[in-house]
Amino acid sequence: MKFTKMHGCGNDYIYIDGAKEKITQEAKEDFVRRVSDRHFGVGGDGVIFINASDEADFEMEMYNADGSRAEMCGNGIRCVAKFVYDKGLTDKTDISVISCGKIKYLQLFLKDGRVDTVRVNMGAPELKAELVPVVCEREQAVDEPICVQGQNYKMTCVSMGNPHAVVFMDGVRELDIEKIGPFFENHERFPRRTNTEFVEVIDRQTVLMRVWERGTGETLACGTGACATVVACILNGLTDETVTVKLLGGELSITWDREADLVYMTGPAVTVFEGEI
Repeated sequence: MKFTKMHGCGNDYIYIDGAKEKITQEAKEDFVRRVSDRHFGVGGDGVIFINASDEADFEMEMYNADGSRAEMCGNGIRCVAKFVYDKGLTDKTDISVISCGKIKYLQLFLKDGRVDTVRVNMGAPELKAELVPVVCEREQAVDEPICVQGQNYKMTCVSMGNPHAVVFMDGVRELDIEKIGPFFENHERFPRRTNTEFVEVIDRQTVLMRVWERGTGETLACGTGACATVVACILNGLTDETVTVKLLGGELSITWDREADLVYMTGPAVTVFEGEI
């Protein structure tokens, strides 16, 4: 089976052309776990199959490193755009990609004939607590108290097609995320588990973010998490509408157009290597 290793700000996945490489649905969970293993497999934050679609130009079928299906990945979808253009599967620089029934629209920016950066219309953020989902007595979980391992935090919960809990704090660089991350992910208030962003606001145009991703652990970046973070920042009055999100693996530019209620994400997409397993 041929694959391409790609990353967006260090958030790396193994990409497979689903039209050429066939694997049964029943076998995918075990396959994903094996090839995602950084010691015994290819290594990555998960696997993304790129399939044909009747509803969009392409389908993104994404799996976390533990073999669980994920609804959306902002860094992953940018790499899907680079994959299909660079490999000649499309000659369009404006494409649509569907994942778990939801379509995203992408604008591709080229350098020397190949995709360099991608701008993604990530759609409207979902703020209703029951749809994120998060257990909350209020309609929206904004600046919502939560107790994790005996410590009190404030979180703002947003879905960008997948659930996020954004926690503002100082000293994000020093946070022992391996210790606290799993307890947020599996907290009883998150019926489908959650991705957790730990965020330090630098100024009204810049934030620092670390992320604990559901089903994977800490990753170098999370595109949907960066989008959720900026939405949470604006809801709490902490930043302007366009923000640079500094991640361990690079930077993303996020804009929440409040009038249109659309979130836009712009960032790089990089091919690391091609291989066969």
